[in-house]
Amino acid sequence: MVAAILHVFGISQAGGKIVMQVSTIERIPTEIFPNSGQASQHVAQAVADLIRERQEQGRPCVLGLATGSTPTGIYAELVRMHQEEGLSFRNVITFNLDEYYPMQPDELQSYVRFMNEHLFDHIDIPRENIHIPDGTLPLEDVPEFCRQYEADIEAAGGIDIQILGIGRTGHIGFNEPGSDHRSRTRLITLDSVTRTDAASDFFGLENVPRRAITMGVATILAARRIFILAFGEGKSQIVRRTIEGDRSPLVPATYLQDHSDVLFLLDQAAAAQLTRTECPWITGQVEWDEAVIRRAVIWLARRMEKAILKLTDADYNEEGLQDLLAIYGSAYEINLAVFRHLQGTIIGWPGGKPDHAKLPGDRPGPWDHIYPKRIVCFSPHPDDDVISMGGTLIRLAEQNHEVHIAYQTSGNIAVFDEDAIRFAEFAAELCAEFGISTSQVTELEEHVEEYLKNKQPGQPDSTEIQKLKAIIRRGEARSGARVCGIPPERLHFLDLPFYETGRVRKKPLSDEDIRILVDLLRDIQPHQIYAAGDLSDPHGTHRTCLKAVIRACEQCRQDDWFATSEFWLYRGAWQEWPIHQIEMAVPLSPQEVERKRQAIFRHESQKDRALFPGADMREFWQRAEARNAATAREYDALGLAEYEAIEGFVRWDGRLGLDD
Repeated sequence: MVAAILHVFGISQAGGKIVMQVSTIERIPTEIFPNSGQASQHVAQAVADLIRERQEQGRPCVLGLATGSTPTGIYAELVRMHQEEGLSFRNVITFNLDEYYPMQPDELQSYVRFMNEHLFDHIDIPRENIHIPDGTLPLEDVPEFCRQYEADIEAAGGIDIQILGIGRTGHIGFNEPGSDHRSRTRLITLDSVTRTDAASDFFGLENVPRRAITMGVATILAARRIFILAFGEGKSQIVRRTIEGDRSPLVPATYLQDHSDVLFLLDQAAAAQLTRTECPWITGQVEWDEAVIRRAVIWLARRMEKAILKLTDADYNEEGLQDLLAIYGSAYEINLAVFRHLQGTIIGWPGGKPDHAKLPGDRPGPWDHIYPKRIVCFSPHPDDDVISMGGTLIRLAEQNHEVHIAYQTSGNIAVFDEDAIRFAEFAAELCAEFGISTSQVTELEEHVEEYLKNKQPGQPDSTEIQKLKAIIRRGEARSGARVCGIPPERLHFLDLPFYETGRVRKKPLSDEDIRILVDLLRDIQPHQIYAAGDLSDPHGTHRTCLKAVIRACEQCRQDDWFATSEFWLYRGAWQEWPIHQIEMAVPLSPQEVERKRQAIFRHESQKDRALFPGADMREFWQRAEARNAATAREYDALGLAEYEAIEGFVRWDGRLGLDD
């Protein structure tokens, strides 16, 4: 019967899924990859192919290069090709997009230093072939330098391949909103959003330069081929505006719509707000599986401002979901299926109930017979646990589960220098007050004050100061956990080595990082594992920490205890799970919301003003409460029970788009 209906509507079935073709509204050719690594490899291969082609022709290959976190995967793959496959860069000429002004080449934030560390120091490119805007010039010399930069590009034969990232304002290079499509290399004043986004790299907004030298829009558009890349949820909004919006000087990246050979490469997170992802039934190929149907029904309910069970056949027909009606037969059947799913996600006992608390109508989970459970919550920094799932931790502890919290990193770089000075002074005065020998403490106090007084923006702390800042955050973590009812002996401060550089830039994950996590997992043998699926933090620490937990779990997969373990992902510090993805929704009472807030407040070094706030300038407790309350309101609007707040969780299924 279903097959006959599908045939009438011109819909096909593939692999048991229902597929429908519709039009697209994308104005830039776009490809979505499972993760950023695969997107980077695609670009690196295209670059390598052109380099080799030009070598055979005896011609140079001219590359326009970008900086920032986005292209690092491309450079890593090119370095690998050079070292393992013999790819030579002797015929390559490069022109970088931009540089802060003023900027010395050896400073931590210098793009000269960035390019050397990520690419140039590891390949055989002649140094005279490298061109990067000069941030050391006297101001009066900058215009002539910019004219010469353009002349050098022309003399090299023009740029063959231009690599771009995109800023939250839609800037390409440092061409901020308002940049003209005819603009050429020039000195530009940076937008406040751009400076805010860069603040963490400079250890404070006040240290970010206000100007930069950048290639112009016309310079970029003159490249023969352009690859523009964007990764992560934080870029999803500007990605949609660029790809689907009108061409506008307010979003300079939209000028790329006019280029004849451009490809936008995205990971799944950056593509989340594209219409083909968010509403595929409108713009492209539709695979009507349960997840897409759920998303469509929730979308329709919001659009009609109705509860799910109030949606009618007419609502589906008028909003372009006739084919869904054809499959199910009536709005009632569709509505009921989605409503029951959402209803089933609301769980007041996230670790399961004891037998005496179970009710006849309860829907048992797969491991409900295990009570109480051993639970481990992995927290990337020493406050992500209470920010993102503080209410659930309170519930789990009060429901008598054995709850452990594993703090993966020390979080020491996020402590203000003034706090370190204050704590060193406190230690010295405490020793003096109680008659404890103070020589070493006084020496530490003097070192802290002297070192930090002369410290330059972005300069790593000394080993002693790093340890002091880690102690500050450990104390805050213990205090926050106590508010949640979790005793100190169940807190684990792992201090994973990848993080301990004293700088924003971290080391790659190592076998030692994974071993530490494996040892902890095998010691606790948890029935539930919680980890941060909140991947939009400014420096990627959450992403790295999740990779580490996943790799550790892979090593434990054959252990007997792992067969009865669930793996849940939380969010909240940087964004929230959308309703259609949530698989466990833990409701919070007003009292639990207040208690969660108090747990977050115990992290005093992050209170009032965080050193690395990211794009959202609200305090972490404000973000968490607003997101939890918004989730509760959405459940209410869809016709579910009304709660003060809800913390949402998604079961790990390997589809977050993380790099291998």
